[in-house]
Amino acid sequence: MTSVLPDASGVAGPPPPFDPELAAALEVIGEQMPSALTADMIEPMRAGSVLADLSDDDLARDGAFAVTRRRVPGPPGDPDVELLILTPAGHTTPLPAIYHTHGGGMVIGDNRTGVEVIQDWAAEVPSVIVSVEYRLAPENPDPAPVEDCYAGLVWTAAHADELGIDAERIVIAGTSAGGGLAAGVALLARDRGGPALYGQMLLCPTIDDRNDTPSAVQMAGRGVWDRTANDTGWTTLLGAARGGPDVSPYAAPARATDLAGLPPAFVDVGSAETFRDEDVAYASRLWQAGGQAELHVWPGGFHGFDMMAPQAAISQEARAARVRWLKRLLG
Repeated sequence: MTSVLPDASGVAGPPPPFDPELAAALEVIGEQMPSALTADMIEPMRAGSVLADLSDDDLARDGAFAVTRRRVPGPPGDPDVELLILTPAGHTTPLPAIYHTHGGGMVIGDNRTGVEVIQDWAAEVPSVIVSVEYRLAPENPDPAPVEDCYAGLVWTAAHADELGIDAERIVIAGTSAGGGLAAGVALLARDRGGPALYGQMLLCPTIDDRNDTPSAVQMAGRGVWDRTANDTGWTTLLGAARGGPDVSPYAAPARATDLAGLPPAFVDVGSAETFRDEDVAYASRLWQAGGQAELHVWPGGFHGFDMMAPQAAISQEARAARVRWLKRLLG
């Protein structure tokens, strides 16, 4: 599998600096996770379990959450998908739901990846967490991942009563590739007349396969998930179509020509990461379409900084801002 990066010479100045605390963390992170992922590294990364492997006991948090798994119908003609369902203990009335689409560059991860962060939100804003297992690229290219996520959402909304969920208050949330999937599912739900989402939490979302923004050029070879890694991820998902005229907006939401009628969005991204400019543009286009969006650009933040350096002051601020938005949205 090969690809060619688009020529974007001359579109950007020098890269912005990293936050000092985050820069120190990057020195350690760089020893374990190279910024420039290539296709030949995917299988070793999967085998090496670079992402945390959380057990049911870990997820239960000493009885704070009931942990269940359900296999539910996938897209028509495709395999079932597994949903990981985490229900807060001690609640008898229907709760909002956070429907989670995990990150991992479309090539690694499962429905436990990153879910501990969602549990932290649910501890402050009681919510049922439903995390979807979707098929990974390159074995399962577009549209398999986004269609799996949409199928899981449709089932969740249809079975809301059974799950103790208020069907009118389902928020979709994802980070990185999961943020792109969340945005794509929100578009699918709008266009297919599917479940009416109450909000979308898009954290450093991967939404533009063209990989040619000034921030993508500035951050080449720096931080976490640089321009080469981004090219690898998109090429595994889209193949030869990547960067061309026929890419679906459900795969790459920045391609959508109409962003009207979407649920309120929370968009955040670091100033020192590949996705800065595409994410800022997406929030701006939501406003231009008459929608609601709250945008945060964290100065000196690299991709996924709050997960990799959670004790840094800026990471604490970013995490608190997300909870505040959920509290305002969900009451």
